[in-house]
Amino acid sequence: MRVDLFDFVLPPELIALRPARPRDSARMLVAGAQGPFADRAVRDLPGLLTPGDVLVFNDTRVIPAQLEGRRGEARIGATLHKRIDLRRWQAFVRNAKRLREGDAIAFGGGVMALAEEQLPDGSWTLAFAGDDPVEVLLERAGRMPLPPYIAGKRPSDEADQTDYQTMFAREKGAVAAPTAALHFTPGLMAALRERGIGHEMLTLHVGAGTFLPVKAQDTRDHAMHAEWGRIDAATADRLNAVRARGNRVIAVGTTSLRVLESAAGADRIIRPFEGDTAIFITPGYTFRAIDGLMTNFHLPKSTLFMLVSALMGLDRMQEAYAHAIAQEYRFYSYGDSSLLLP
Repeated sequence: MRVDLFDFVLPPELIALRPARPRDSARMLVAGAQGPFADRAVRDLPGLLTPGDVLVFNDTRVIPAQLEGRRGEARIGATLHKRIDLRRWQAFVRNAKRLREGDAIAFGGGVMALAEEQLPDGSWTLAFAGDDPVEVLLERAGRMPLPPYIAGKRPSDEADQTDYQTMFAREKGAVAAPTAALHFTPGLMAALRERGIGHEMLTLHVGAGTFLPVKAQDTRDHAMHAEWGRIDAATADRLNAVRARGNRVIAVGTTSLRVLESAAGADRIIRPFEGDTAIFITPGYTFRAIDGLMTNFHLPKSTLFMLVSALMGLDRMQEAYAHAIAQEYRFYSYGDSSLLLP
C-alpha cells in the first residue's frame, strides 16, 4: 500500500510533553468496528470489558540507553537499540560521519566502547570495554531515551525516570517504553481484578527503531527493525483457554500485540516464543491472537498507525484520529489512550 495513505495532519500543540496525573486520569477514545466513538477515561476500563477478559502487558524495563561521548575532538551521540550479547549492542549514532571502524569512544563515567562495524541500515555495533554488563555501565553514563518528539522540545529530567516506566517494568532491555501501559496504576489494577478482568505478562524489548520514519513510498519496501520478545508456555496456554471459553484477549500496547501475533499460528493457537521478531502488520493482515487493543495515538505514516489501521480498517482509523484531534486528545508516548474493539 502507498505510505501516504496513512498520513494525517496533527497540530503540534497536541503532542503531550508530560503524562496525565494521576496516570489513569488520561482520556481514552473507545472505538468499535462501526458506530459512534465514546470519549471516556482510562479509569473507566473495568466497565468497558467483560468479566473473564484478559489484558496482556509487556514487562520490559527501559534502560538509560542514550549516551554522549567523544572520539578525539568529535562529539558522538549513541542510542542503543538492540542487545547482541553481554558486551555488544547495536546503536544509532549521531555524527556518525566522524566515526570509523575501530575507533574508541569515551562516554564518561569510565565507560568506553569500540565502534566495531557499521551496518547496512547505518547503525553501528558498539563493543563496550570491561567486565560489567552494559546495563550496569549505562547506570553510570546513560540517560533516559525520551522519544525525539519530546526530546526535541525539552531535556529529560528526574521526573522522566519514573514517568517513562510502567508499573510492570521488570525485565531490563528496552530503549523505549511500552507506552499504553503507562496509564495503569495499582488502584486501576485492583478495580480490574474486582471486575473479574485478568492479566498476563510477556516481554518485548522495544528498540529505538520504533521511532524511525517510514522512508519508503510503498509499505512493501519498508524493512522493520527486529526486536527480542518472549512468551512462555504457561502464559500461552492460559491465553488459549481464555479464548476457548469465549472471552477476549486484549493486548495492552502494540508491543504486546506484536509478540502475541508472532507466537500464534494460522490455527489461532498461541505457542511459546522466544527470539527476534520483525513482524510488520499492515491492512490485509489476518489477526490470530488478539481480540482488541489498548494503545496510545501514533505518528502519521508510522508503522504503528499502519498496525491499528490493519486492526480496525484505514477509513475507521482516519475517522477516529480526526475525532481525537477535534476533541483535543493528547498524542504519542505521554498522551491519551484508545481502546480498539474490532
